[in-house]
Amino acid sequence: MFGRGCSIVGAVHVPALPGAAHYCGNMEEILAKTLFDALTYKEAGVDALILENMHDVPYHCGFVAPETTAAMTTIANAIKYESMLPTGVQLLAGANIESLAVAIAAGLDFIRVEGFVFAHIGDEGIHESCAAELIRRRSNLKADKIKIFADIKKKHSSHAITEDISLVETAKAAEFFRADAVVISGKVTAHPPRVSSVEEARAAVAIPVVVGSGVTAQNIEEYMKVSDAIIVGSDAKYDGKWQNPVDPERVEKLMQRARNLVLI
Repeated sequence: MFGRGCSIVGAVHVPALPGAAHYCGNMEEILAKTLFDALTYKEAGVDALILENMHDVPYHCGFVAPETTAAMTTIANAIKYESMLPTGVQLLAGANIESLAVAIAAGLDFIRVEGFVFAHIGDEGIHESCAAELIRRRSNLKADKIKIFADIKKKHSSHAITEDISLVETAKAAEFFRADAVVISGKVTAHPPRVSSVEEARAAVAIPVVVGSGVTAQNIEEYMKVSDAIIVGSDAKYDGKWQNPVDPERVEKLMQRARNLVLI
């Protein structure tokens, strides 16, 4: 997707932003930490970056406060400028319109969204489909260059109300509703999806299929064979925990494994 058969996207988990319960009160400190992670990923050779406000717990459902959007825009702009890598953003939970706003203001390349098609229940509440509003807003703002990566059967969520709709049918619906890629994850952060699920989705849709969680240096080979891009986070962090900073040795090991697989 970003110049490689299977692209590697490094996840930058931004510290708690203004408005969040654990905001440190110092934007310069947050910027320094996120730039360290972003540039560590770049040095290791990732193809792209994605910024996520994972530390803003507990999350609002379907929106974020204006101060959060403003802060993420500042950070996104700095990281895009300093890294010169394709960069995306996700604002939790389901704040997809705000993610689009950040991407437009900071000149980003893609957004990761949840609740694109079909409703689901997250720990924040009920997420309704956002495709109609998001696609129209993107068009009206002349921002079609910003690609939409849509989570399907999203992690940390209950999909009982759509249990009769398969993952493949959900992927087809996202494609029909004009998503630019679909993201398939495990049940929770750091858990991988079934390889067969990724294979089935990739065979069913013409748009790229992205693996959104659980890929490590040990299992990356099987996912590179069946996907167009992989978002890496937990395995690239100290002790393999997403809450920690990016570990240069761990991310280098993961990327070296990815490079070796390309050469095989």
